[in-house]
Amino acid sequence: MTTAQWLGLITGVGFGFLLQKGRVLRFDKQVAAMLWTDMTILKFMLSSVLVGMVGILLMSDAGMIQLAHKPMNVGAIVLGGSLFGAGWAVMGFCPGTSVGALGEGRWHALFAIAGMLAGAALYAELYPFMKTTVLAWADFGKIGLPEVLGISKWVIVAAFWAGSIALFAWFEKKGV
Repeated sequence: MTTAQWLGLITGVGFGFLLQKGRVLRFDKQVAAMLWTDMTILKFMLSSVLVGMVGILLMSDAGMIQLAHKPMNVGAIVLGGSLFGAGWAVMGFCPGTSVGALGEGRWHALFAIAGMLAGAALYAELYPFMKTTVLAWADFGKIGLPEVLGISKWVIVAAFWAGSIALFAWFEKKGV
């Protein structure tokens, strides 16, 4: 294995450990998140995004990595988001939590993993058709908020952190 593969494995296992310790792999937490009665999963994932965004941008600024945006494609986002949400609602797992639940020994997560693999295979088979239809809808190219707004990425990071902290405080006040 290469160093990058080892680092990927180590961070993946570490993230899975944190998913398990945060109890976000539990079915009751998944259902409560969909019902908006328990924000544990949202708080966990938002915390991960906050830390990840700073780490990735610092590595980019240091020249350790190069950022490459995916195209802003409305059709792909609507279709992909709908399928992701439907799969999560039906199975009670997102991709990360399904693998984590399997790691906990909950074998029923295999159905979610099989569904994701089948969906990926189906998408690969339908890609030529999708490229000329859904993926051609409102393609804005490789854009990001700093380019659209014309401001520093660090201003966006600071605003996102401030908004997230306010949201966390509101969740705590509401007891969710």
